[in-house]
Amino acid sequence: MEIQRRTGGARARRTAAAVAGGLLAGLMVTATVTGCSSETVADERPGGESRAAAVAALHRAADVLVRSGSSRVRTTMETATGGTRVSIRGTGAYDFVRRMGRLRLVLPKDAMGTAEHEPITELLASGALFMRNRGAGIPPDKWVRVDTAGIPDGNLVTGGATDPLAAAELLRGARSVSLVGEEGLDGTLVWHYRGTTDIGRAARVASPGVRGPLAAAARGFAEHAVPFDAYLDRQGRLREVRHHFTVTSEASGQSGQSGHSGQHGQRGGTESGSTGSGTESGTESGTGNGTESGTGNGAGAARSGRGSTPGPQGTRRTLGVASTTELYDFGAPAAITLPKSSDIYTGRVESTRT
Repeated sequence: MEIQRRTGGARARRTAAAVAGGLLAGLMVTATVTGCSSETVADERPGGESRAAAVAALHRAADVLVRSGSSRVRTTMETATGGTRVSIRGTGAYDFVRRMGRLRLVLPKDAMGTAEHEPITELLASGALFMRNRGAGIPPDKWVRVDTAGIPDGNLVTGGATDPLAAAELLRGARSVSLVGEEGLDGTLVWHYRGTTDIGRAARVASPGVRGPLAAAARGFAEHAVPFDAYLDRQGRLREVRHHFTVTSEASGQSGQSGHSGQHGQRGGTESGSTGSGTESGTESGTGNGTESGTGNGAGAARSGRGSTPGPQGTRRTLGVASTTELYDFGAPAAITLPKSSDIYTGRVESTRT
């Protein structure tokens, strides 16, 4: 089997939901994911790994990570709008036993190449996302707590990074799988698998701490098939996984309008929302008016000429989002302490532009 050398790698609920939605503004209103058939496909090359073995290796990837203890993490969430590729990159560590992690996210620069926002710190826990230095009128020393089971996409993309354990748990729904081959990843020999996973199927068999968010994603995504590329080492540990989401939103026919998912929210309290505003790269953004879960953002993909079809309430816009999680340095310390209740912000969140 040919070995290909590969280096580097891809590098209060309503209040919280409004904040989380700003990270990928323009990507979430009614999220839908499209992909290929859910039929099982075997690797038919001579000497190729059997279909059953490939599927089984992916199904147990999350369990292997828990047995591995902890690791360092790199994340990349990438999309292309208006001919410009936009990325949110993160670094940190994850404790798979405690199901907790810490990430430092760097947001995209503006059109002139200068940073518009200080890095955001995220703490990941079972069923919760904590964010600090998000802006939007929130004091820099305060955290915002997001109930990930209450976000329509289960926080697979909304927070700007996919929870590493959730990314592995999503592979429990893998059905269409082939072994691409052996490759070198950062000096480690890995097996590269390519296939499609099913969000609903993964949610039904996921570990208890991840089941709620994945179940929310299964409800929020109209189509459950998600294409992926996964890389496992000799110990069966997930070293990298890239999920390819297609996010679809209903937006009005007028450029820059968004926030339709807020139609079910109640007014007042700590809800916040704004219509979107286009950036130089052609994205349009806005947070919705307070659904319990979430976010209401218009997507700017129509401006780049991708996947716009008329819908009953306006224009349906689709945007491809690639979420990559890289795991390395297994066993490295991952000391994560969740904020005290007195450190969690419960006030009103102002609208933001990202």
